[in-house]
Amino acid sequence: MPIYEYACMECEDHFDELVRSDDQVITCPACAATNVLKQISAFAVHGASTKPSFGGGAGGCCGGGCGCS
Repeated sequence: MPIYEYACMECEDHFDELVRSDDQVITCPACAATNVLKQISAFAVHGASTKPSFGGGAGGCCGGGCGCS
């Protein structure tokens, strides 16, 4: 059972909801409206096409970047 993030289109509240089935009606806990929009969660992203570059090729501490070696 996934947890989704929603934004209410009526009162603009943001909330999480445990979704038990595809036909479950989601209501805003603040105003009880059903006009809600499922948000894309950064937690749900499983990977990136490229890895971020942190500058330099030697690495972090003791990789030559900090001078401790």
